[in-house]
Amino acid sequence: MKFSVLASGSSGNAVYVENEQHSFLVDVGLSGKKMDELFRGIGRDIKNLSGIFITHEHSDHIKGLGVVARKYGVPIYANEKTWGAMDSLVGKVPLEQRFQFDMETVKSFGSMDIQSFAVSHDAADPMFYIFHENGRKLVLITDTGYVSDRMKGHIKGADAFVFESNHDVSMLQMGRYPWSVKRRILSDVGHVSNEDAAVAMSEVIDIKPTNVYLSHLSKDNNMKDLARMSVTQTLQSCGIIAGEFVHLHDTDANQPTELVLV
Repeated sequence: MKFSVLASGSSGNAVYVENEQHSFLVDVGLSGKKMDELFRGIGRDIKNLSGIFITHEHSDHIKGLGVVARKYGVPIYANEKTWGAMDSLVGKVPLEQRFQFDMETVKSFGSMDIQSFAVSHDAADPMFYIFHENGRKLVLITDTGYVSDRMKGHIKGADAFVFESNHDVSMLQMGRYPWSVKRRILSDVGHVSNEDAAVAMSEVIDIKPTNVYLSHLSKDNNMKDLARMSVTQTLQSCGIIAGEFVHLHDTDANQPTELVLV
C-alpha cells in the first residue's frame, strides 16, 4: 500500500492511496485541472481511479468532485447525510456512480479494507478513513475539533498518519479573523491546534517506525516550521522523541508529497 498527500490546507485537500489492484482518492478539494496536475506530479493518471471517498461537504474537500466524477466516471462513496449536503454543490452525479458508505463501517476492495469513523466537525455527518492491508494501517484524520477516546481507539497503532495540525493558538487569537470565526475554529467542531494534535498523537502512536504527515495547516494561522516545532516539543513533553521511531513530515497546499510505502 502506497499513498501521497496530494494537497492539504485551507484551500484544498486530497489524498491518494493505492495498492497493486486499486487506486483511491480521498476528497477532491481542488479544481479538476489542478487535480490532473497533482496526479502527474506523482506519476499517476487520475482516469485510472477505482473510487473516490468523501469525508464531508465543505468546499475545500469537494471543489473538484463534480468535474472529476463526470469526466472520468469514477465511483463516489459518501454517507447518506453527506450526499444530501453536497448534492447541490457538485452538480449532477450519475446514479450508477453514487455509492453509500455508512459511518463506522468497513468496505473491502480485494486485499484492502477501508474503515470509516466519525469526527467532530461542523458538517452534516463528517467521517474519515483508515486503510488496512497486510497488517499495515494508514490513518487519515483532519477536520476535527478534538480527538475523542473513541477516535483514538480506531486510529491507535497506525504505521502512518495524515494528522491535522491546523493552527497555532496564539497566531489565531491575534490574527485578522473575526471573533466568530476564531470561536468556530477553537470549538469542539472546529480544528485541532498543533499542541492538541501532538497530545493526541502521543496517545495513539505505538513504539514502532511511524510516519506522521502534519496536515490541513491554516494559511493564516500556522506555518510548517512552527507546526513541526510545536508538535516536536509537545511530543517530547509526553515522552516521545521525534526522529527516534516517529518521523514528522510536512504537507503542502499545492505540491504532492512523495508516493511512499506504508
